Amino acid sequence: MKIAVCPGSFDPVTVGHLDIIQRAAKLFDKVIVLVMPNAKKTPAFTLEERVDMIRRSTAQMENVEADCFDGLLADYTKKVKATAIVKGLRAVSDYEYEFQMALVNKELNADTETVFINAVHKNMYLSSSIVKQVAYFGGDISKFVPECVHDIVKNRLSKREEDK
Repeated sequence: MKIAVCPGSFDPVTVGHLDIIQRAAKLFDKVIVLVMPNAKKTPAFTLEERVDMIRRSTAQMENVEADCFDGLLADYTKKVKATAIVKGLRAVSDYEYEFQMALVNKELNADTETVFINAVHKNMYLSSSIVKQVAYFGGDISKFVPECVHDIVKNRLSKREEDK
């Protein structure tokens, strides 16, 4: 069985993330969407909330599951016997960082390859940070997040109502 791990902070999950997950699910027997903490970011949602949003967003994908892990990605890929790490790329700047991480992960776990999937053009600008900023100021995020998590994201991130 070919298992892929699709890691990220997913704070919150976006339609861009979902597109990469759906495309990876066509390539692998099983895709584990792995929610991981990012020490450089202050999350808006807990790990458990992010896993729940991933589960809701991927409920129709039979070969996709969600998990969380606070440790080295290479250790997790060993644990689940993954053959691949799937990373989405939006721009050249993403590639530079992700290429470096791929080399580190290969050094730590030689049995796992990193596979890059390019974002489709309509999602190249999209990031969780953009979603958070638009939501904070009361903007319409319906095109940016899966419908099943829209209200969860909007209610958590919208600060405009509190300002009134």
